Amino acid sequence: MCPRLKAVSNSNTELGDSWEYEPAPEGTRPEISDSYGLFIDGEFVEPSSGKMMKTVSPSTEEVLSEVGVADAEDVDRAVSAARTASAKWRRIAPRERAKYLFRIARRIQEKARELAVLESMDGGKPIKESRDIDVPEAAKHFFYHGGWADKLDYAFPGRQAKPVGVAAQIIPWNFPLLMAAWKIAPALACGNTVILKPAETTPLTALALAEILQEVDLPPGVVNILTGAGKTGASLASHPGLNKLAFTGSTEVGKKLAENLAGTDVRLTLELGGKSPNIIFEDASIDQAIEGIVAGIWFNQGHVCCAGSRLFVQEGVVDEVLEKLDLRMQSLRIGDPLDKNTDVGAINSRAQLRRIRGYLTQGKKEGAELHRVRGPKLPDKGFWMRPCYLTGVQPAHVVAREEIFGPVLSVMTFRTPEEALRRANNTPYGLAAGVWSDKGSRIFDVASKLKAGVVWCNTYNRFDASSPFGGFKESGFGREGGRQGLRAYLNLV
Repeated sequence: MCPRLKAVSNSNTELGDSWEYEPAPEGTRPEISDSYGLFIDGEFVEPSSGKMMKTVSPSTEEVLSEVGVADAEDVDRAVSAARTASAKWRRIAPRERAKYLFRIARRIQEKARELAVLESMDGGKPIKESRDIDVPEAAKHFFYHGGWADKLDYAFPGRQAKPVGVAAQIIPWNFPLLMAAWKIAPALACGNTVILKPAETTPLTALALAEILQEVDLPPGVVNILTGAGKTGASLASHPGLNKLAFTGSTEVGKKLAENLAGTDVRLTLELGGKSPNIIFEDASIDQAIEGIVAGIWFNQGHVCCAGSRLFVQEGVVDEVLEKLDLRMQSLRIGDPLDKNTDVGAINSRAQLRRIRGYLTQGKKEGAELHRVRGPKLPDKGFWMRPCYLTGVQPAHVVAREEIFGPVLSVMTFRTPEEALRRANNTPYGLAAGVWSDKGSRIFDVASKLKAGVVWCNTYNRFDASSPFGGFKESGFGREGGRQGLRAYLNLV
């Protein structure tokens, strides 16, 4: 359906009559089963306890399906299946393993529309993000890592690459399908077997991926998928039959995992929280920077750990930046994630919405001024938050120090590059950063001094399967993607 423009009177702004898009809902609707079991040893099976949990659409609060809750007995079954399959999978010729990854990638492409809609229904993100970013990138990761499967010895010259063994992988709710591909693809390419635990609020695309694995005849036990809540993840992470644990999530949980696995032979990689800075210098292209800021914090509702949630603006252009930022923010369309015109969808869960509101209340108490998107009343059902930014923020404020994981931007100023670097690095996190300037020498100088795993220059939130991603300090350790991301899944002899 092609969106059509209509003139409306916008009494909430000073713009007078403005143009809005008529609704353009996505017509594709995936088939969703009333219930899903656990995916163990190539089959969907009932959880041993018989317990099920509901997965809810955050935009409508509609129950989409029920999924099994895995307990310790189910974890045992999955690890046993993965260990049995490991001996066979590692003996398969690397070029044959690659063929499975290529088949998975092609099948994801063939089912792209269905997967994108399912992702938006289950997670609340706009369909254009699921359709244009999440699903294509997921396919890309399988294609890219499939190409490495028979070239691992060339990736590390002079060393012989051997698989680690059984890998447990725990992923968050912000990029459910993409995170699954991000972790499963390199593990399989390197000859490992996997037990994946998706987030409790967004399990459906992981289960749809399990169906794809069946369709491509992936050998049983090579990938197992266990749904459940925190207890399921804790049981999996502490299982003695693992050789590798990859975790993406909160810094608090990551610290506990590192503590529990200290002194063991289990290899660990962590991709944790962030409070990433975006630095705009006076000579930057302001319009370009504004689009980068919007893409880095509001288009994804701030639901990325590398979201540019701290904005540092050089004092000489702060008024221009705020004027343009506010104008651009007011143009954002909030609403149905399945509408192709929607820029900002729903918050993932009621608990997350409550957390974000708590931070906004605290920010105002500490003296920051809140600026919101103005517009029509939000739907009565669902978990909704208008994108916003805070001015008058000081480095000691909670909103400037802690990860909010929502569409909230904290704006601060600086005078010199040295001050910008000092304030940007003044955080326990170090996941990502952005630098905006027309001077190449300044960009490279500042980027080299930022304590962040990824620094984007005159852009933001650009990813590629061939490029490593990861953090410093409390943002974790290890890299995912690229040749560097293969290392965590290999023993080099």
